[in-house]
Amino acid sequence: MRYEYEMRRIGTTIRLVALTCALSLGLSGCRHKAVVPPLPAISQPVDLETPPAPDKPEMVEAPPAKLPPPPTAAAASKPRRERRKTTKTAATPATTNPPVQVASAETPSPEETAIGALSSGGDSSPRAQQEAADLIASIEKRLNALPAQKAEAEKTQISKIKNFQRQAQDALTSGDAEGAKTLATKAKLLLDDLEK
Repeated sequence: MRYEYEMRRIGTTIRLVALTCALSLGLSGCRHKAVVPPLPAISQPVDLETPPAPDKPEMVEAPPAKLPPPPTAAAASKPRRERRKTTKTAATPATTNPPVQVASAETPSPEETAIGALSSGGDSSPRAQQEAADLIASIEKRLNALPAQKAEAEKTQISKIKNFQRQAQDALTSGDAEGAKTLATKAKLLLDDLEK
């Protein structure tokens, strides 16, 4: 054992010495240097020649280019315009009754109202639609994989998850891929909390 240790130490020392020699030779460079003969001395002054000014070149007219016809915007859609919200001024008569708030039979929990609702949608790419569809499908698989005992114990949470999943599917069907992704992400996060 001691013999092996000594042999390793000697081998390491030899390698270190060889590396040091190689580096010192490599860094020192060439022993002989190239000798460059000195330039001959200028004994007489030399006149500098200035190049003649170029004649003004003639202007060449560009040949007429045949351009394609200008594109038409026949397939372009009209830009959406937002409606302005009208505000009531102080000039409205005081005789109008304020709106009466009616409590519904089923009041949403603060968690549901804080999470949000469907967005207005807009142009969505096929990639965004595919991502939203994949996210909805993965939520469905994870819900189906939950143990029955866990599903029974967490009925309200699963109900919220399924509600967001259904809303995400409806948004995807209507063409709102971003809204679908948002709702599916909310369902995924609730499902993540449920599985902890």
